[in-house]
Amino acid sequence: MTRFFWACGAAVALVSCVFADNRIEKGIIPFKPVGDQKEVPQRYRLAEHKFPYELEFYRRLPENKIELYKLRFPSPVTSPYPENNTVHAEYYRPVIQGKMPGVIVLHITGGDQSLSRTISTILAKNGIAALFVQMAYYGPRRPAGKRVRLLSADYNHTMAAVRQTVLDLRRAAAWLESRPEIDRQRLGILGTSLGSFMAALTAEMEPRLKRVVVLLGGGGFVEAYYDDPRFELIKVSLQALGFSKADLIKLIAPADPITCAANLKDRKLLIIAGKKDEIVPPKMAEALWQAAGKQKIVWYDCGHYTAILYLVPAMKHIVNHLKAP
Repeated sequence: MTRFFWACGAAVALVSCVFADNRIEKGIIPFKPVGDQKEVPQRYRLAEHKFPYELEFYRRLPENKIELYKLRFPSPVTSPYPENNTVHAEYYRPVIQGKMPGVIVLHITGGDQSLSRTISTILAKNGIAALFVQMAYYGPRRPAGKRVRLLSADYNHTMAAVRQTVLDLRRAAAWLESRPEIDRQRLGILGTSLGSFMAALTAEMEPRLKRVVVLLGGGGFVEAYYDDPRFELIKVSLQALGFSKADLIKLIAPADPITCAANLKDRKLLIIAGKKDEIVPPKMAEALWQAAGKQKIVWYDCGHYTAILYLVPAMKHIVNHLKAP
């Protein structure tokens, strides 16, 4: 692990790198957009800039040869809540020699985030560095005593939180790319359920993320849910307000991975879906698969929640996908 710290001071695009006695690394990451961003909608573009970070050693998992770190850096977006304006992440760094793949891991809508930590541990155990990133208004980013969430009935708030999360993750990708142990050609992003939509959307906006894994996700929200009986009350309410199906598609488009799915055609995409998914209809996975160039899709005979029974075989597909040359 000593060479990890030595290498941080090398030519890895870090302007500064300081280690304190409590093993906190501080540095500056220069963010430079890949390409001209012509294929990236204006709301998700980032100009060239620099941002600071802190990386704090957390603990060691000697049985798995993994070291854990806590990463913090400022969000490029200033929301009304100070707690939400610092991005928090956990870095699972395999203690191995040489370059390794690196992947951003995103969490599900609810729960204690144990699934994302389990996935990150499995990836690191298999020689893949995993950066588990808290999305906007999750974990320590959630204002104390407030009920504010990433997703809400407030359209403007939700769209702003989605945008902030994508831009946060673009910075996270630049940070991960800067690490001396990371193979830049095998940089990726993985998300489950809500995280899968954010992973696909972010990969569409960030060319650094060449490997993409969508677990229980897809695209085409309106087409998938508009005629669903569970959506009937909302649909009737929207129609009463004068909103047509076309209007709704236009409103949702900025946050729907189907909108810019063509950007995924030059990435390596793996979709894992449930044939009986009651939360994310299978046709959403099918739609994203079609729009992104019909790359690899793996189906399991399960629902959204029973998919956990297939985690072991799914992880084998994921590890192979992320480690492939």
